[in-house]
Amino acid sequence: MKFTLLPLGLIISVILVFKTDVLSKQDDFQGEAIYMYKSSLELGSFGANMSEAQKNQIKERLKNRLEKTFTLVFNREESFYKENERLDAVSGATDSWGNNFAAGDQYKNVKTNTQIQEQEFYGKRFLVKDELQPIKWTMASETKKIGNYMCFKAVALIPTNDLTWYSFSWDKLRPASNEQTQNSDSVEEEMALTKVEAWYTPQIPVSHGPSEFWGLPGLILEINSGNITMLCSKLTLNPQEKLTIKIPQKGEQVTKKEYQDIILTKMMEFRDNRIGRR
Repeated sequence: MKFTLLPLGLIISVILVFKTDVLSKQDDFQGEAIYMYKSSLELGSFGANMSEAQKNQIKERLKNRLEKTFTLVFNREESFYKENERLDAVSGATDSWGNNFAAGDQYKNVKTNTQIQEQEFYGKRFLVKDELQPIKWTMASETKKIGNYMCFKAVALIPTNDLTWYSFSWDKLRPASNEQTQNSDSVEEEMALTKVEAWYTPQIPVSHGPSEFWGLPGLILEINSGNITMLCSKLTLNPQEKLTIKIPQKGEQVTKKEYQDIILTKMMEFRDNRIGRR
């Protein structure tokens, strides 16, 4: 793909022109964006001795976790982001195990710096209420078109754990276990960071985006984050039927950190019980 470099002064001028394009005369502005989500499969040392046929078989069985679609409904200040439910490609059932660590329905308010997200973990509902993920974006000069919209590039480094606070990997148990045996003089592990590349369009000057991403002077239409890509495949502005932006309300209220601790504690119990049975 060919990128075009523009002088910074021209970029600012273009943004100012675009800002008058969509929202300036519409106080009741609304929109709906559909995002295609794709994640590459990382087997690590587990897949070192696997054949390509075995890897492809695993990919096919996990396709419902690796490829998804999400819907983002938004106005000037608020957004609601939700996964579009689909059936398991193999069994025809919903992915109950994966749902324990998948992102739930998410509400964001960029004016109040608030994020509210419903999570269900092994049958118990939680209402995770916290501040929006802080992101220090660095603006780049590259541009490209996504659909009919001119997009600009921005990049950021974000703590990986902050992007996956609702999820779990067995690697997270290792630091938790080591803390019990290491003394206070131990050196903390280096924080893992994820490089994020975003493409946003000032033609729709709202600060929304999919998942944890937000805070740019235009709607984010594409995100490349680690092994994950999110690309807007359909965009509808000001539909005839008024859109509803939901605010999740059900569940025990916790912060992101408290929810992470709950998951970690429960998974440590599962591990210890399994070891005990052996």
